[in-house]
Amino acid sequence: MLRSIGKEFRIHLFHESQPTWEVPYLDGSTVLENTCDGFAMAAEAGKLHAATAVSGVLCWDETRIHATAYVAEALGLPNGDPAVIWRLRDKAQTRAALDVAGVPQPRSVPVGTVEQALAAAGRMGYPVVLKPRGLGASLGVITVDDPAALRAGFGFTSSVALPEGVVYNSPEPYLVEECVRGEEISVDAVVHDGGVTPVFIGRKVVGYPPYAEETGHFVDAADPLLTDPELCRVLSEAHAALGFTDGWTHTEFMLTADGPKLIEVNGRLGGDLIPCLGHLATGIDPGLAAASAACGLPPDLRATRQQVTAVRFFYVDDEDTTLGEVAFRGELPRPWTRPWWWPGRAPWSRRRPRARCGDASLT
Repeated sequence: MLRSIGKEFRIHLFHESQPTWEVPYLDGSTVLENTCDGFAMAAEAGKLHAATAVSGVLCWDETRIHATAYVAEALGLPNGDPAVIWRLRDKAQTRAALDVAGVPQPRSVPVGTVEQALAAAGRMGYPVVLKPRGLGASLGVITVDDPAALRAGFGFTSSVALPEGVVYNSPEPYLVEECVRGEEISVDAVVHDGGVTPVFIGRKVVGYPPYAEETGHFVDAADPLLTDPELCRVLSEAHAALGFTDGWTHTEFMLTADGPKLIEVNGRLGGDLIPCLGHLATGIDPGLAAASAACGLPPDLRATRQQVTAVRFFYVDDEDTTLGEVAFRGELPRPWTRPWWWPGRAPWSRRRPRARCGDASLT
C-alpha cells in the first residue's frame, strides 16, 4: 500500500516505532506512544499541518480507523466524522441505522448475558449467529443450532478481548442475529462526495463451521455483480444511511434466495490480500484510489486488466507446523464458470467464478 500511494502522494507516517522497511516510501514520520489515541494523534497532526499542509488522512487497520477519524476531523479533511466511523465499528449501531433506512439485513438483537441471548434466539428461531458488537476477522463469531450450543458458544464469544480503544458504553456487547444462508461476498468500493462505486467483488470461501473462518477469496474483474442494479442500490442506500460520504469501504453481503442481505460495512480497505487480488485482477490500484478519496479527489478507476485472481489459506493442526513445500498435482486448469440463479428470481449473475486448481499437497 505504501509503495502504491507513494507513486503520486507524499506520505507522512504515524507509527508506534521507528519505521524500517517503510522508509523508502515516506516523506516523513512521527513516532507516537499510542496510535489508538485519536486525540494525541490529532494534536501531533495539527503541528504537522501548520508546517506543511496535509491533504488527506488514511488508515486501513480496523482497530485504528476510529482514532484516525479524529485526525481528519481536527484538520477539516474528508472522512473526518468519528461518529460515522464508530457507527460502522459498532455493529449494533450499524443495524439500527440500516433498519431505519429499510436496508435488507439479518434481524439482530443486542444482548449482554447468556439468558438474554437465549431469549432473543428463542424469539428469532434457530439457527442463529452470535457475535461481538465490533471486532474484525470474524473473531468471536459462531453459528449455533440450539439452546445447548448457544450456552456453550456464549463463553467462546464473550472470551474474545476487545482491542485497545474499543469501549462500548452499553451493557449489551454482543449480538444475536438471524442466520441467513447463501453465498457470502465482499464489495470493495470507493465513495467520493456521496457517490458509491464498487471496484471489485470478493467471492468468499468460508470453512470450519460453526465458526466463520475465511479460507480463501476469488476476484473476477468482469464479475457481473459489479453492475447489478439491486446490489448497487442496496450498497448505495447503506452508505447513505450510515453517513459515509468519502473514502474506501469493505462491505460484506450474503446473497440469499430473497436477495442481498447486508452483513457489515467496514470503513477501510478489505483485509489481508483482498486489495492485492483486486489490483492483480483489474489493474486498478486500491492504494492510489483510497488515497485520492481521502484527499477529496476523484479516484482513477479505469481497469487495465480483465483477470480472475484467488488466494487460499492453509490452516495447520499444530501451531509449530512448518510448511516445507506447497505443490499442485497435475496441470493447473483455467478458471471455469457456470450459469446460476436463485429459484423464482431473475438471474443476478450468469458467470460465477470458481476454481479447480487440483489438489494441493503440503509437506
